[in-house]
Amino acid sequence: MILLISDLHLQEERPDITRAFLDLLAGRSRSAESLYILGDFFEAWIGDDAMTPYQTSICQALRELSDSGTNIFLMHGNRDFMLGKAFCKAAGCTLLQDPCLVILNDEPVLLMHGDSLCTRDEAYMRLRRYLRNPVSLWILRHLPLGARQRLARKLRSESRAQTRMKANDIIDVTPEEIPRIMQEYGVRTLVHGHTHRPAIHKLQVGSEAARRIVLGDWDSQGWALQVDEQGFHLAAFDL
Repeated sequence: MILLISDLHLQEERPDITRAFLDLLAGRSRSAESLYILGDFFEAWIGDDAMTPYQTSICQALRELSDSGTNIFLMHGNRDFMLGKAFCKAAGCTLLQDPCLVILNDEPVLLMHGDSLCTRDEAYMRLRRYLRNPVSLWILRHLPLGARQRLARKLRSESRAQTRMKANDIIDVTPEEIPRIMQEYGVRTLVHGHTHRPAIHKLQVGSEAARRIVLGDWDSQGWALQVDEQGFHLAAFDL
């Protein structure tokens, strides 16, 4: 069995989500071969050198799962793209590139966070290219802690304000981008998060049937995609 989750937005202000995640680590994940976390794991991350006691406790919980034998894979999201090697080493995680091609149930599957699919949001795409640039990342990681905290608060505030103002089709994935990237990677299954719109979409890629599985965010309920011998099962659960 393999589990895939995303968009937990872990933060001290949501102890219900934290408890649900720790329950997942102590329960279903112990029977899983692998756990994939496809971005926005934390609500914000300003550097591995700035871990709070709360973030350290999450790191330790991941390490316990890793030590029990479950492989843990982590992908950057738009909220935690500064997660680095130090955190992953301490947590026993492997950091994935976005996109990442994996084999699930003997089938090639493309994993993404999903923000790079929202190409109609041109302002966000420009900001994303700037923030993910290696030079920008180096500068951000070497800013004083206080400056990083202020910048993170500013970016979150602006993101919320802009999201409320933008039309739904702007902040959702660009339909034409889905078959394009699936053809580029030669897959018929794409799994991503980011949009907070959980669903399994059927589509055509070329002449073949395909599917796009959108993971849900953890808020009023949690979401997980379970991959096992019976197939791919996306389901919600109570927090």
